Amino acid sequence: MPDLLRRPTARQGKVHAITPESAGWSYVGFDLYHLAPGEAATETTGDREAILVLVEGKAEVTAAGQGFGEMGDRMNVFDKRPPHCLYVPGGADWAAVATTECTLAVCTAPAMGTYPVQRLGPEGIRMVPRGQGSNLRHIHNIAMEERDVAGSLLVTEVYTPAGNWSSYPSHRHDEDDFPRITYLEETYYHRLNPANGFGMQRVYTDDLSLDAPMAVQDGDVVLVPKGHHPCAAPYGVEMYYLNVMAGPRRNWRFEMDPNLAWIAERDG
Repeated sequence: MPDLLRRPTARQGKVHAITPESAGWSYVGFDLYHLAPGEAATETTGDREAILVLVEGKAEVTAAGQGFGEMGDRMNVFDKRPPHCLYVPGGADWAAVATTECTLAVCTAPAMGTYPVQRLGPEGIRMVPRGQGSNLRHIHNIAMEERDVAGSLLVTEVYTPAGNWSSYPSHRHDEDDFPRITYLEETYYHRLNPANGFGMQRVYTDDLSLDAPMAVQDGDVVLVPKGHHPCAAPYGVEMYYLNVMAGPRRNWRFEMDPNLAWIAERDG
């Protein structure tokens, strides 16, 4: 079974470093930094584009020769404020110097097209509900298809209330057959409230040749190379995740698990 569950490798500095090579795929990269005040993260995008997400805390950010001042005002991810985010094009340097304790996500994918360095949030991001009943969750669309701000990256945040399901009914986006379905690799960066709880995620294909149920802890990353990928937040534990998707085209089209599609049809 492939290694789809990635634990943090450290407590400070770069705690996740997921490249296409280490993931065994072609498009999505995901880094995560935990920075103390005064500590810095610096990278060069090269032939990839990046979206920086201030998950928690504040940092002075520069990118592509421009200064963006102090970014971030969400000190705890479960405050649910829209995140401060920055798009950085290919061939550019960026740096973030923490001014408080800071959690910085770096979402990357191949640079396609020409897009300028620009703030993507908190302006332009609002929380919207999705689903109903115990399938209700709340979404921050940072850079989804309706925002023409990137060449290949799709990025979103999801809050799942305790006891609810998310990324459900189960769906997959693992074929390049637009407009029916698109091929998109995906990462889930999980946070839990309280942090000593756990969540569940299952990655599986229709024929169950891949079937990987996982108990996720606070700070884990799950890789979704193919198949369906629902999540569940146990009673008493709220779940957050940051999604990064990318593939050969910047469109999100999916197919439901045929055994569960009736739920989406019933709920409209």
